[in-house]
Amino acid sequence: MSDDPLGVVFAALAHESRRRILDIVKANPGCQVNFVAAYFSSSRIAVMKHLRILEQANLLISEKRGRSRALFFNSVPIQMIYDRWTTEYSSLWAEKLTRLKYKLESQTDPDE
Repeated sequence: MSDDPLGVVFAALAHESRRRILDIVKANPGCQVNFVAAYFSSSRIAVMKHLRILEQANLLISEKRGRSRALFFNSVPIQMIYDRWTTEYSSLWAEKLTRLKYKLESQTDPDE
């Protein structure tokens, strides 16, 4: 995997099975590996490989509880990607849309 943290996140999200795993864990916080593996026809070992990649990308947090692991979705890496490419543009477009709104509202209705 890449040393670039965002590259690692994109690589982890590139695989459909890993996105499905994130959906399952997000809907069932604290679920265990066997619970997630039950959703797939592939082997438990294949699912564990996907889980390891998701953990390396910091998209999954795994807590050891006795002999099992509780899995939790971590949205921070996805939020960081969102912020990187949208935050500066959000304010720009919000300002432009606000000006357009006021301009349109200040125009008189021709039917009146």
